[in-house]
Amino acid sequence: MKNEVLIQIGSVASATVSDGRTRDRVAQLLLTRGATTAAELGAELGLSPAAIRKHLDAMLAEDLVETRELRSDKPRGRGRPAKAFVLTAAGREDLNPHHYDGIATAALRWIADNHGPEAVSAFASAQVQALGDRLAAALRSAGHDPIARAEALAEALTAEGYAASATTIASGGQLCQHHCPVAHVAAEFPQLCDAETEVISRLIGTHVQRLATIAHGDGVCTTHIPASSGAPTAITVRTDT
Repeated sequence: MKNEVLIQIGSVASATVSDGRTRDRVAQLLLTRGATTAAELGAELGLSPAAIRKHLDAMLAEDLVETRELRSDKPRGRGRPAKAFVLTAAGREDLNPHHYDGIATAALRWIADNHGPEAVSAFASAQVQALGDRLAAALRSAGHDPIARAEALAEALTAEGYAASATTIASGGQLCQHHCPVAHVAAEFPQLCDAETEVISRLIGTHVQRLATIAHGDGVCTTHIPASSGAPTAITVRTDT
């Protein structure tokens, strides 16, 4: 009887560990891809619809994911509109805990109170400069082809923890960050986002425009990169941090 109980406890513990690992894989996939349907998640992870639903329902209950209605230009058939799942701020925090956000925010408040917003901007630029230098070093052998540079930038950003990818779109380019390591701080101090945007502009070699940020409640940080005149293609850089 005692052995049977121990076996049952061991089986439950093993199942719990397995569930935790699967949930981590679901979360990592959402972090990388952004909004993704349950069917896409299940297919990627080799899970049945019932299995993937179990994990997503648990993550919904814990406020780790939320649902969004998928937009499509195609005529919608009968039935409910398709839903996609995205990580919430709590879900991102669960994957990448920001233990020092409180200290960083307090430090920036002190700088702002004692030296003004210009000092916060200067501090943000100095902090992002180191990242810019590392990314620039990775682009030295990329040449001048915009797609090659975008791919090199994506690879360098991935090494920095942004899980980046680069593609091409018709109207220009777009940089999408599915995770921001300073989102909690940048929510109060957008100078951090501004400094990062300036680095992206310098590395790409053209003016870019930040359209949305995780810090302000958007699902991803989105930066538009216009097609340069005379360039045959346009750049899209997606960074999933």
